[in-house]
Amino acid sequence: MPRNAIGYSACLRYRSLMFLSVATTHHPATDLGFLLHKHPERLHETDLSFGKAWLFYPEATDERCEAVLLLDVDPIGLVRGKGQAEGLLDQYVNDRPYTASSFLSVALNKVLRTAMTGISKERQQLADSDLPLEAVVTPLPMRGGEALVRDLFEPLGWTVNLAPVETVGSGAGGPRYGHLRLTGTGRLSSLLNHLYVLIPVMDDTKHYWVGEAEIDKLLSKGEGWLENHPAKDLIVRRYLRNRGALARIALERLAPETANEVLPPEARAAPEQALEAPIRLNDLRMDAVVQAIRATGGASVADLGCGEGKLLYRLVREKWVHKLFGLDPAIRELEWAAKRLKLNEFGGPPEDRVTLLHGSLTYRDSRWAEADVAVLVEVIEHLDEDRLPMIERIIFGETAPKFVIVTTPNADYNPLFPSLAAGAFRHGAGFGLKPGRSGSARSMAIAPP
Repeated sequence: MPRNAIGYSACLRYRSLMFLSVATTHHPATDLGFLLHKHPERLHETDLSFGKAWLFYPEATDERCEAVLLLDVDPIGLVRGKGQAEGLLDQYVNDRPYTASSFLSVALNKVLRTAMTGISKERQQLADSDLPLEAVVTPLPMRGGEALVRDLFEPLGWTVNLAPVETVGSGAGGPRYGHLRLTGTGRLSSLLNHLYVLIPVMDDTKHYWVGEAEIDKLLSKGEGWLENHPAKDLIVRRYLRNRGALARIALERLAPETANEVLPPEARAAPEQALEAPIRLNDLRMDAVVQAIRATGGASVADLGCGEGKLLYRLVREKWVHKLFGLDPAIRELEWAAKRLKLNEFGGPPEDRVTLLHGSLTYRDSRWAEADVAVLVEVIEHLDEDRLPMIERIIFGETAPKFVIVTTPNADYNPLFPSLAAGAFRHGAGFGLKPGRSGSARSMAIAPP
């Protein structure tokens, strides 16, 4: 068997969709093995709490050497106990495909941790040198589109080549996944750290709990480049799962001298957080949603995609709301919601007034069927288009609440986004539900005043 055939055999046997490769044409190129601390003639296998990772070399010559990191996530194993302690149970019911994500970043750090530090006992001078490098990541989620991918990697000196990956449902919003190829000259450790931080930023989510310890990881992997990146605010917020308090701490540590400054809108990053901060759109949107729910006269409300419970927190203080349901595929988000609402704590709501449910909109779920009003606040634009018919059938056909309220702050419906180009969306994709087929349901598109 050729020395790299075992690597390709592993590719064929396992169903992983997460692929990352790093290559160089530095001569001799096989010195890449010294920098990665992985011998080119071996298949390196690593067990992870959520699956397995393999590193192998499909090409290893003096002219060119390429190392591939292949990740196979085991969703069944997550449910059968192996990953539950880490809060990974939600991945089994999550309808998101297994594209390059925080799973891949964790695997990268586990398999190539020493290489990411830039330490090489045999080739330290080479580790400190700028090398011709090429990296491939596929399939890469593009939550923000091709422009955002370029805004993230090009300021770091990498040339971006992005080919769309067509999937079921790719349509008006354009492809949501891509085949990313980066080329340029730089330190290998820098490239690996850029990928570690920016892959989950492109995905705009993480599979695990994000707390203060994550700030230290970000600042460590971002040392020397993040503080001067033009999209620093966006990177910090997305990496920390848009938790405002954590993002503020991280930004202050990156630039202590600006801790008390308020950036003007034009100095902020272009994505959604930058657009919203000056005018507190989230507060206005929540106010508008509460008013719309009140106008329906409904006394029981299901917040579908409730996240950490911001809307539920507002509604629980309204006396006219008798019953609340919160549905979300992420267990950790539900845990945050429970803490915010003080469920089962002194001073919290009565025992049966609020029910938090772990589940997905793509599965039939009778647990919230008694709700008079179903609400999807900034959820629809995050869903894959091919999932919408099923969601429509479940909400408007099978569950059929009296009222359905859907909000999405797209530029078409909101004049408060002057910085968005004509036809552009706040998120990388924007979709709307078709009219419901149930005569008892009414769909309302809500935009903040």
